Amino acid sequence: MMKGGSKYQPLQTFLQGSDRTQVTLTFDEIEAVMGIPLPASARTQRAWWSNRSKGALQAIAWMGAGYLVKELDLAREQVTFHKPPEVYKVQRVDDVVQWNGELIRALRLHMGLTQSAMAKELGVRQQTVSEWEKGVYVPTKASAKYLTLVAEKANFKYEES
Repeated sequence: MMKGGSKYQPLQTFLQGSDRTQVTLTFDEIEAVMGIPLPASARTQRAWWSNRSKGALQAIAWMGAGYLVKELDLAREQVTFHKPPEVYKVQRVDDVVQWNGELIRALRLHMGLTQSAMAKELGVRQQTVSEWEKGVYVPTKASAKYLTLVAEKANFKYEES
């Protein structure tokens, strides 16, 4: 939850009041909700919109409302917030969770990590995490087992479909 005095509190309140799983807003609309202009970096740097839980009051606002940034279009000055499900559906083969791109990305966002930080956590390259998320490759059985351990440690909720 945000401190009442944060300049991003109105954005959190706005998102909390939405019953939609996906909310797309222009930067101008966000500024209207907040009553102040966004910083210049919000219009030029993708990192400003990253879903990180430490040191970023703007991210704490949307994450505190239960949303994550799903898509960002800097050219169109538009951002899409997405409310992830409470519990993800997974499939198992030989008692091993089958990790797909959507599930890996959801775990990474749940943990508030960049692809680089997730790669470091897992002991793989950032490109590997990116390729998993894009569906270019699926994790090996060993990686899938490790992802499951990391997910359980992070309290990432999933159940068999």
